[in-house]
Amino acid sequence: MTNISAETAANVPLTSNDLIEQRVSDLIGRACRRQLWLLFLDHENIQLPLIMPMADYPESPGGGNARQLAAAIREIVDAAGAAQVIVVWERYASESLTEVDAAWARHLHHACTTEGISVRAQLLSHKRGVRWLAADDYLV
Repeated sequence: MTNISAETAANVPLTSNDLIEQRVSDLIGRACRRQLWLLFLDHENIQLPLIMPMADYPESPGGGNARQLAAAIREIVDAAGAAQVIVVWERYASESLTEVDAAWARHLHHACTTEGISVRAQLLSHKRGVRWLAADDYLV
């Protein structure tokens, strides 16, 4: 994980997909383990000073796991006063999206929509860097 200054994070709004991908590359970078990261944005697309890693999320989004995760994210969004969330799926493998990756992205997208959470972006941190996940990658 690479650091950027708090001043940069507080003063550079993430108004484009490229800026978001660069920020995730700067903060999280290449994968080294399996975990989920949450970054939060305010109403002006400024990243809030809260980054949350979650190492113990379930293997599968089924069985209500995605709904439970979305409910937990809702609590964090409310407590932080966030307007949007950026989801980063970290796992040490290739940049190719697996069926499980796509299932998690899809189920979490739908669960967050149900919870009224605005997901600004989903990205994949893999063994060589960071990859943007377009909706076409996981919404089938």
